Amino acid sequence: MKEFVRTEQQIRLVKETFERELSSRLRLAKISSPLIVDGSSGINDDLNGFEKPVSFCIEGIDGNGIAVVQSLAKWKRLRLRELEIPAGEGILTDMRALRPDENLSPLHSVYVDQWDWEKHILTSDRTLGFLESTVRRIYSALTITERLVCDEVTRQPEFLPDEITFLHAEELARRYPSISPKEREEVVARKYGAVFIIGIGALLSDGSRHDDRAPDYDDWTTMNEEGFRGLNGDIIVWNPVLDCAFEISSMGIRVDSRSLLVQLSECGCGERLSLPFHSMLAAGELPQSIGGGIGQSRVCMFMLRKRHIGQVQVSVWPLHERQRLAALGIELM
Repeated sequence: MKEFVRTEQQIRLVKETFERELSSRLRLAKISSPLIVDGSSGINDDLNGFEKPVSFCIEGIDGNGIAVVQSLAKWKRLRLRELEIPAGEGILTDMRALRPDENLSPLHSVYVDQWDWEKHILTSDRTLGFLESTVRRIYSALTITERLVCDEVTRQPEFLPDEITFLHAEELARRYPSISPKEREEVVARKYGAVFIIGIGALLSDGSRHDDRAPDYDDWTTMNEEGFRGLNGDIIVWNPVLDCAFEISSMGIRVDSRSLLVQLSECGCGERLSLPFHSMLAAGELPQSIGGGIGQSRVCMFMLRKRHIGQVQVSVWPLHERQRLAALGIELM
């Protein structure tokens, strides 16, 4: 029991340090956020397109019922408008979600906890250079947090390199055509220590996609300065404890009215334009923004050198899995 209490204190140190550094570097104000949204609003995130949100009905509320959020990608952009956040500033919230379609593993839980952030930007900021600058600020917050935790908690060497490497999914497909996208991530994360893979969701020259991405939040079709599609990506680091590539964050410059129409058409989702969020976006009524989610338990796992996400968050796991892990000396919270 004392070990769990000590871990909780360490988790708090990680979260407080990273949140402070992130807020300072991106100029984010902390706000509250919902656990549930109107299922008819189009606000909930459908992630890769196949996950189904937990939903239920409340007497007196019409429509498609109430849905537990899967992420707050769309809600945050509406909130920027409602709060009249000026360009150059943004919002940060503790997002709590349920994703029942998730395959349980040492890295994945049904319960999701993220720092969800969104920043109001200018149209002129919709560039690869601005995206990369923002990624570097986030990465700086990660390296400072790791340095503090290594000094005060783990007493172990730091894992993260000084700089993060930027690679486009198209580059990886050309460099490693005979292996899968996930295997490409393993290769480059191991090689560089920390990478930002650009163009998640974009159609690559071989007709594949590095990974699926919903068509109505990140912009993965706009041509960037390097001549590749995409103004979004994933922060992935190498985790020596687990000996694997370890995704920390998914983020990007959000769709504008043009890229929204292109991406909805490309994915055969044109009917979404009738939803309130999408009609506002298509009409240019929402602020231009950049945003993303940063896994809180993922960051804590990495910083505290844990082998299972259940060591840093309370969730539900099969009894046989708990027993198997306990036999290996891994006690879940």
